[in-house]
Amino acid sequence: MAKRSRTPRLERRTIDSAFHEFRVDHEQTKHLAAGTLVSSDAFPAGGYMWRVKYFPQGFTEAEKGYVSIFFELLSKANVPAICQAFVTGKDGHPRYCADIPGVRWFPGAGGMSGCSRFVSQPDLEEHCLTEGHVTFVCAVMVTRRGSSIPVPAPDIGKHLGALLETSDGADVSFTIGDETFRAHRAVLAARSAVFRAELLGSMAEATMPNITLHDIAPATFRVMLRFVYTDALPADSELGGSPSEMMMDLLAAADRYALDRLKILCAQKLWEAVSADTVASTLAFAETYSCPELKNRCIGFFATWGNFKKAVLTKGFVQLVQQFPSVVDELRERIGS
Repeated sequence: MAKRSRTPRLERRTIDSAFHEFRVDHEQTKHLAAGTLVSSDAFPAGGYMWRVKYFPQGFTEAEKGYVSIFFELLSKANVPAICQAFVTGKDGHPRYCADIPGVRWFPGAGGMSGCSRFVSQPDLEEHCLTEGHVTFVCAVMVTRRGSSIPVPAPDIGKHLGALLETSDGADVSFTIGDETFRAHRAVLAARSAVFRAELLGSMAEATMPNITLHDIAPATFRVMLRFVYTDALPADSELGGSPSEMMMDLLAAADRYALDRLKILCAQKLWEAVSADTVASTLAFAETYSCPELKNRCIGFFATWGNFKKAVLTKGFVQLVQQFPSVVDELRERIGS
């Protein structure tokens, strides 16, 4: 008997898509340092929120001379999506298309995918510049298997956060001023090499049920402890009257306890708030707490002559010169003066 040929089963997929036009002032952004981004407004696609991140001088130094473009998922979910972007030419028609093939998984808020070498700066300026602006048209197509079983988003942070709130099984506490925070040695040790050495090693704290901390504010420790358990930062609205000040305190705490991801997140928040009035003090702060990512961004900000002229007149620049003359030498070398 002849074998019956089997027709391959085709996966049924539904697609929800959206387009977003992103217009960038090229004259204001073309001199930004490599790794410096310009973000689009958030936009919905497929029931999730997205944002386009544009790097005028490349995502890293390796892509300098090219523009990079990435799609970022803002919603807390694991989402499969097809992303595409093209830049319009001077005639209004698509000129260059980003090489972002296939379906990409975006693993929760902050997941990114894109093209690090989209188009070279010379080609962009020659073929796509209109009245000093460049226009990108970005598409996000969220795919869903028609027969798939919905899988809940990861919730370990939620459960560990609840464990922190209830203090069930807590075996160590920290006192800061009049406040006491109960925690779990195993969780802290798993997240921080510094905590591991203090709480599970041969140091005196390993046998102490209560540890008194100095040089850190209770509010800062509370946010840091929440991050240790949940790997998430609170919204800016929950950080009090000065989110930037809290980010500085958190970065210093992250440096102290070797929480590298928290340190970078704080650095990104501080970088987003940088201006000509604050860049010098932010640069001094980055040097104090050994944060080269933030330091390099600040030096790149200084490298723009317009920013430099304003920043050198601030009190923060005077303090930078006094405290870190070697950093000022780096600035002069970058600027060429």
